[in-house]
Amino acid sequence: MQESIEKAKILIESLPYMQKFRNKVVVIKYGGHAMVDEHLKRQFALDVILLKQIGINPVIVHGGGPQINRFLDRLDIKPSYVEGMRVTDGETMDVVEMVLVGKVNKEIVGLINHCGGKAVGLSGRDGDLVCARKLQMSSRAKGDDIKDAPPELIDLGRVGQVTKINPEVLESLSQADFIPVIAPVGVGEDGQAFNINADLVAGAIAGELAAEKLMLLTDVTGVKDRQGVLIASLSRQDIEPLIADGTLTGGMIPKVRCCEAALARGVAKTYIIDGRVEHAILLEMFTREGVGTEIC
Repeated sequence: MQESIEKAKILIESLPYMQKFRNKVVVIKYGGHAMVDEHLKRQFALDVILLKQIGINPVIVHGGGPQINRFLDRLDIKPSYVEGMRVTDGETMDVVEMVLVGKVNKEIVGLINHCGGKAVGLSGRDGDLVCARKLQMSSRAKGDDIKDAPPELIDLGRVGQVTKINPEVLESLSQADFIPVIAPVGVGEDGQAFNINADLVAGAIAGELAAEKLMLLTDVTGVKDRQGVLIASLSRQDIEPLIADGTLTGGMIPKVRCCEAALARGVAKTYIIDGRVEHAILLEMFTREGVGTEIC
């Protein structure tokens, strides 16, 4: 009996959050270990279904880097990266689109539907959902003797950056009680596909939809200080000093930048959370403690 009472207390604790977020949009970037571990995959699907059942509108944007690399390896194509961005020639783009849209996306949709939800898979090319242009990247040469040299342009191939989000298809799906699951492939003005970082797509969609929350699922506990202690909450004003003093480094910087941009576009709160934790989404949304780092 006591165990049942404790479960009831958990539900009561969650009630104010459920009421607060009803009819709100929550954008979730799904990636990392949570996409690989079979148990965590099922827990993720159930979490998303629960959100929809209680009146919250989840929108899923997924990655798939490891799955792409495995397929490239089978084709004897060696992946190449520049500052963490995948160099994407035409052949690689075909693989990216095939794996993300044709395999990973459909697996996520199938799992959600199998667990009792109603999901629909999309890429950014569907309904011109994610419009993009070629990403321009430059690198300045280092060294005192060449410090005044102009920056060197780096050609990443068909790597894109978001120029516009057309949300009509997402709004129609939401009104019909479907859960959108989006592969981060954008479309250029000439109709060609672009490979876009999933964090950036999630942030752009969250901004366009004025989402209540943007959650980035990662394989780390969140943002940590110089001593390795989790920072539970950050403001936008904290970001630059943390980058300047070396607290934020590597792959955490673009994630924090993504959150910063989403907040600037009207998203209420953003989160970097540990997708390796069971029910991480529910813990972050419906408990006082949460998991990971809140940036607001």
